[in-house]
Amino acid sequence: MASPRFAFDRPRLPAPLIAVASAAGAQAQQAYAATELARRLALAREAIPEEFEAGKPRLVRLLGEAEVLLEPIRRPRRSVPIAATSNPQVAMILPGFATHPMRMRYLARQLESAGHVAKRWGLGFNWGPTDENFAAIEERLLQLHARHGRKVVLIGWSLGGLYAREMAKRQPQAVAKVITMGSPFSGSPRANNVWRAYQFITGHSVDAPPVAAELKVKPPVETVALWSANDGVIGPRCAAGRPGERDRAIPLRCTHMGFTYDPQVIATLLAELESTRA
Repeated sequence: MASPRFAFDRPRLPAPLIAVASAAGAQAQQAYAATELARRLALAREAIPEEFEAGKPRLVRLLGEAEVLLEPIRRPRRSVPIAATSNPQVAMILPGFATHPMRMRYLARQLESAGHVAKRWGLGFNWGPTDENFAAIEERLLQLHARHGRKVVLIGWSLGGLYAREMAKRQPQAVAKVITMGSPFSGSPRANNVWRAYQFITGHSVDAPPVAAELKVKPPVETVALWSANDGVIGPRCAAGRPGERDRAIPLRCTHMGFTYDPQVIATLLAELESTRA
């Protein structure tokens, strides 16, 4: 004989209360959709055709960027041979996206130990381009040019390299050379592993920066692009560029983070500074 089953009635909310709750939920959704957070999340989740990301580094390359965690252990044991320069230069160093100038202090010290003058860009963290920080960088460049009485070499890492190229277009008379390091000035702006984070943090699309810029156009000064096949962040071809977009492209074997400390990067920069004719 089958056991009797008992059905329990679920309590039901009064219809007016359900209507009020639904209306409140709809209002909350509308209010959230109008917030800055919602707009930025939408930018980060933007749906794009797969071909727009073609050429971005594979996941294994991105994981390789964790090598930077070993840098504090390796640095005290590292010996970088640096010869005194016979052609001292003034260099302004521009940091990458979401990084502080202190990230590039080790690199600057190596240049200084050779006899060059290495200066910061005059701002703190690099949170993306704005008209205000472009104006500040431009003013800093002109100040260094006037103070030292000579043209300045612009050394830009990642996004900082894009700034360097644009500054050289605005003030070519003040720039001796532009050196970019893993900077995506060529190809698709989404052929990298950080464009979604970039759009969330900056609040604008990589296709539509809030400043006037033609990234692929070469500055009217000598322009050298350092790039690496081991870069886990930026598509190597985007950082190397095409003929006509830069004067020379120099391949290296470092990670994206390694552009700020790898001995081969330092040696290459020293060689470029030595050959600079202002």
